[in-house]
Amino acid sequence: MAKGDPGGTTRSRRPAPRSKKGAAGNPELVQLLTPDGERIDSATGPDGTEYRVDFTDEEYRGLYRDLVMVRKLDAEATALQRQGELGLWASLLGQEAAQVGSGRALRSQDMAFPTYREHGVLYCRGIDPIMPLGLFRGVDQGGWDPNEFKFNMYTIVIGAQTLHATGYAMGITMDGKIGNDDGEAAIAYFGDGATSQGDVNEAFVWASVFNAPLVFFCQNNQYAISEPLERQTRVPLYQRAAGFGFPGVRVDGNDVLASYAVTRTALDNARHGQGPSLIEAYTYRMGAHTTSDDPTRYRIASEVESWQAKDPITRVKAFLEKQQIADATFFAEVDEQARRESVHLRERVLNMPNPEPVTMFDHVYPNGSPLLDEQRAKFNRYMESFEGSAH
Repeated sequence: MAKGDPGGTTRSRRPAPRSKKGAAGNPELVQLLTPDGERIDSATGPDGTEYRVDFTDEEYRGLYRDLVMVRKLDAEATALQRQGELGLWASLLGQEAAQVGSGRALRSQDMAFPTYREHGVLYCRGIDPIMPLGLFRGVDQGGWDPNEFKFNMYTIVIGAQTLHATGYAMGITMDGKIGNDDGEAAIAYFGDGATSQGDVNEAFVWASVFNAPLVFFCQNNQYAISEPLERQTRVPLYQRAAGFGFPGVRVDGNDVLASYAVTRTALDNARHGQGPSLIEAYTYRMGAHTTSDDPTRYRIASEVESWQAKDPITRVKAFLEKQQIADATFFAEVDEQARRESVHLRERVLNMPNPEPVTMFDHVYPNGSPLLDEQRAKFNRYMESFEGSAH
């Protein structure tokens, strides 16, 4: 999908009827597409920033395709884990808009630092969706080149990637790669629970003090595993930014258009030398924290149902239908493409070769070491001792 330009000139977009400060019933929430698929022309953030998008019809259809593809591939991964083909999987179900919107807002030179759930951002960066499945199947450590795709490896340690992103962003400044439209910026993804981690708060301090070109993107999916949001904070998470000296904004994380607009604006501000910012994408984790979790133990069905009415894909489909941008043939074609891709993904996962145990030594150091060579040789002798024996 080609990227639009929030706040840009009008092209073939159908005019929207209204503008708002925030969303209905929540003046703090930036929203450009309601759950019913009604388009809002612009929305104003808490600091007076006006957010809008200007997409062509083809770009709107592209966003819908992205959302459907990401959800289908994620569902296939969950099924593979349930059938014993993956050791674990962290589903993004319900968070597709926050990830696709922010992922498509990244420019080619921007660097992303994910957690272990940013499969949608990974998809938007052009990385083969099988890559994280190798990690969760236990056959490799991920496999993509972070420098090639400008997307760092998945980080399992909660919040650690925010420090990595801060250091990287400080390096951007030291290299003089800010101050114009071609400047670089970084984005760090994390969840609401991570905001209670020391690493995240330290990253806030360093990014602020050094005016790092960094966007902190918090996907507030309402639960840190089983711990609800009210056990994490007494104020909206985006307001925490003020205490560290940089701006914060809350966006409807189930609205792909608003997620795009807010992220693109924050990244562009960062690349022009205006320092860090915090985006709180207010969304909901529709499934389990991971496949080892049972969410029915800590939340009720009616809560889940209320968020189903805000589904990110349903609202885009409703918008496309109302504006006559897409028809039944298009939706059927997207569904069929997603089905084919998910089947292909399954086949490739099942055909992944199991690595030889000795390969665990291959990437410990880039150029090896005498001690590592000694350990490898000792391990080889140990494995050879089983050959031809009764073990």
